[in-house]
Amino acid sequence: MVGDLRQRAEVKVPPGFRFLPYQDTAKLLVMAGNRSSGRELGLIQHTEDKWWVVFEFDDVGYVKDDEKDKLNADKLLTTIKKGTEEGNKYRAEQGVPPMTILGWHVKPNYNDETKNLEWSILAESEGKKFVNYNVRLLGRKGVTEITLVDDLVSVEASLMDFRQLIKDFSYKTGESYAEFKKGDQIAKYGLGALVVGGAAAVAYKVGLLGTLALFFKKAWKLVILGVIAVVAFFKRLIVGKPAPPPGQE
Repeated sequence: MVGDLRQRAEVKVPPGFRFLPYQDTAKLLVMAGNRSSGRELGLIQHTEDKWWVVFEFDDVGYVKDDEKDKLNADKLLTTIKKGTEEGNKYRAEQGVPPMTILGWHVKPNYNDETKNLEWSILAESEGKKFVNYNVRLLGRKGVTEITLVDDLVSVEASLMDFRQLIKDFSYKTGESYAEFKKGDQIAKYGLGALVVGGAAAVAYKVGLLGTLALFFKKAWKLVILGVIAVVAFFKRLIVGKPAPPPGQE
């Protein structure tokens, strides 16, 4: 089976996995307590181990990879921690437990051949540790954001299948990084800013860390919301049990 990622890309769906198109992906994320970004491409879920992968696309334009040898993991982690602190203020208003960033599970690294940027954050909420594993696949018109959601105990066993999914991802004709043409939109930031994430990337690029507070007050991603509640939701979805509100697991 091949999952169509909104006519922009596609991914092979191996046996033992299920694929949801972007409409259903958005609905499930909202049901699990997340906001829909409107950028969802699709979702793949392991039917037995229950870990899952979200695909989104950010049409920021062509991201130059000239920072590939200059990724400062310490600086990036400091920025993410500051953003998470601001995100905790918002979560408190929503009755969602706070989250603490413990450090890197895998430091940011870039594969020049495949144009993949990869990193993983170790976090904790309510005494439970979990991993938010991220891959960014550079394209001609933007970046495909791929997030693996899994708990700390099982993530290492899941990574082999996850990385195979990444290998089986491909942009459609006209969308790949190698097909860049003069006159295409150029992104306003580079690889390091992608690690910080989305709308906060420009603030990282120009060093305005204070503006991250505004960003995290208005919006958040899976790593900001607290993945444990979301994982529990999908596990209940498979076995047909109702899910309590986030924070009441």
